[in-house]
Amino acid sequence: MNTNEHSNGFSANATMAKVSFAMVALALMLGGCADMQHLAPSASLRDPGALAATQALAAADDAGAWPPTDWWTAFGDPQLGVLIQEAEQGSPTLAVAAARTRRALAAANAGKAALYPRAYADVSSTRDQFSANGLTPPPYAGSDQTVDQLQVTLTWQADFWGKNRSAYEAALGAARAADVDAHAAALTLTTSLAQAYVQLQRAFEQRDIAMSTLRDREALLALTRQRTVAGLDSRVELKQAESALPATREQVAGIDERIGLLRNQIAALIGAGPDRGLAITRPALKIASRPGLPSSVPVELLGRRPDLVAQRWRVEAASRNIASAKAEFYPNVNLLLFVGLQSLSGGNLLTAASRMGGAGPAVTLPIFDGGRLRANLAGRDADYDIAVGEYNQGLADAMRDVVDQLVSMRSVDAQRVEQRSALETAQQAYTLSLMRYREGLGNYLQVLSAEQPMLAQQSLDAELDARELAVSINLIRALGGGFEPAAALAQAQSR
Repeated sequence: MNTNEHSNGFSANATMAKVSFAMVALALMLGGCADMQHLAPSASLRDPGALAATQALAAADDAGAWPPTDWWTAFGDPQLGVLIQEAEQGSPTLAVAAARTRRALAAANAGKAALYPRAYADVSSTRDQFSANGLTPPPYAGSDQTVDQLQVTLTWQADFWGKNRSAYEAALGAARAADVDAHAAALTLTTSLAQAYVQLQRAFEQRDIAMSTLRDREALLALTRQRTVAGLDSRVELKQAESALPATREQVAGIDERIGLLRNQIAALIGAGPDRGLAITRPALKIASRPGLPSSVPVELLGRRPDLVAQRWRVEAASRNIASAKAEFYPNVNLLLFVGLQSLSGGNLLTAASRMGGAGPAVTLPIFDGGRLRANLAGRDADYDIAVGEYNQGLADAMRDVVDQLVSMRSVDAQRVEQRSALETAQQAYTLSLMRYREGLGNYLQVLSAEQPMLAQQSLDAELDARELAVSINLIRALGGGFEPAAALAQAQSR
């Protein structure tokens, strides 16, 4: 290349630089005129302190601690711990939640890739027939030639306005929300499993009552037969005593069905087959000490409940989506650099004369788009308002959930006091009526009349035992079930 060629090359480059600078300047001026006025979200995050709960929590024991991650060990039943461990390892529900987390993380990584330059290589060899009347000059006009090309291209979208960065941060927030959702799914699964286990224990206790009733009625039938032979009772009393046995056996069969169904339910919750349910033995849950209520519930509940933490991340993601949508109102600048080799007929592809290259910006201006950008931004604002509204409602529901369990605990305590007194009285009345019947001073109808209240109170006793366990588990769930936000965030960041 001679001196004039060098000079012309430098002149061309300088001219290209001036044109590029003018294009960028024009883009900045026109982009600054993009109209996004009167578009903004209207919702705002609610302060937990604005939810008045002082009086509702006043009578609660505030000497408690937040539930530990292995909260189920407090109920003293090793079998429950085994079942929960199997559920955490083999539940399809948790596997789906983990897969959703991985999918969200993959989407975030894809968004992160847009922040960096992209390079790719292109190798081609094409056999072309050039038109004799086209733009190709002689001697190639009207001939068949092979066009060989080897090119490396580097592109980068200059993220001056933060569109790609905000989109990546939005995707990252969604991934963190999905990760916390997995913790929420685990909490829902383990507490549901524990509740089914409580109902299984209740069914066994109801079966004990039914079997005890069956034995008592068998003894009562024998006594009635003796009285009928002695002429103290008629066949009416005898038939009444005989009919009571099938009804009791029917009740036992119904309870056995309930036990079988609960075993199947528990097996399905842990992701196993019905045979696993058959191996579940009688539960032995007990409450050594009730879970207390931490003194900092209104403040720390936001970080202790995984559903609230996940929703807070969704609000953050929606905020970053708004920033990304606003950046689309400004010019989009792409920088391009390519170098390579190109030749006809392939014989001189690898020579210095075949080299080619180019560089320069490409600017896209949002001048007129029929309102697409405004509609997109308005949609992002609405998404933010939805996320904030769901978060605010979730916060209110979380506080209600905690207070509901406290109300239920007080109710169980009040019912327990009255139930114990009623059970003791009903048992005494049944014992006296049975004693009078044996001594010939009473009749069968009096025994039946005394038996019904006693059975009702025995059933209520088992029901209150189950309710006390269920409410304790619900309170643990309402307090987050041992969710550790710092550990979850560190785990998510490491992934």
